[in-house]
Amino acid sequence: MFDLVALTDLLRRSGRVLLGYSGGVDSALLAVTGARALGPDAFLAVIGRSSSYPEAQYQSALEVAWTFQVPLLEVTTHEVADPRYRANPTDRCYFCKQELWTRLGEVARARRFDVVIDGTNTDDLSAHRPGRRAGEEHAVRSPLVELGWTKAQVRSAAQALGLPIWDAPASPCLASRVRYGLAVTPERLAQVERAEAFLRGLGVRGDLRVRHHGDLARIEVLPEMFPLLSARWAAIEVELVALGFARVERDPQGYRRGSLLPLLAEAGA
Repeated sequence: MFDLVALTDLLRRSGRVLLGYSGGVDSALLAVTGARALGPDAFLAVIGRSSSYPEAQYQSALEVAWTFQVPLLEVTTHEVADPRYRANPTDRCYFCKQELWTRLGEVARARRFDVVIDGTNTDDLSAHRPGRRAGEEHAVRSPLVELGWTKAQVRSAAQALGLPIWDAPASPCLASRVRYGLAVTPERLAQVERAEAFLRGLGVRGDLRVRHHGDLARIEVLPEMFPLLSARWAAIEVELVALGFARVERDPQGYRRGSLLPLLAEAGA
């Protein structure tokens, strides 16, 4: 069971709070709760924008902020310019978060915020999250972890607050779709984003990933979406080839978190 009173109290005890705001359900919950608990003088949600940030999630983040009167700031991040990030190692997210928390730390110091927070929940602690180390190095706090909240509790709390995205599928950065070792470039990120937008336009719902394997696009959807892909496969192939892929496949296992990591292990075997 979630406890919004406990979350509100924790935020109020934190002083002036700056949130790294992605627009996902975790950070959206913190954005709305923080804005209500602290007010516009003591709370600020900050979006880090770059070519790795999905446009659809950006628009959703703006809509939530506007609807719930969340104080909002946008900053530009430059992780794609970092050769360590572009090389796309398994700890790519570390370099991304280093850039993000450096930029947000500058804002926090300039505007005299006491603490920077993120939307990490306890379920994230067991996942492959190299970016969390960067947060620890920048003293970023995770209120949901401090309270022991799971993703399910976050969604229930978001639903209770009336957030329209309470049941939205996770939407990590576009670089998470690019095969490890394949350079992350704005062009490849755009390919992935346009491919996923096309599939959403066909009616694909729930978790969706277009994994970028260079010439190959591998589509991951929930099993209940398999018939839709089969029925529209000819159009899908035409569209994704037009985006620059030479081949298109549907992953027979369907969507699963972190599917690129086993492929890296197989390549090294």
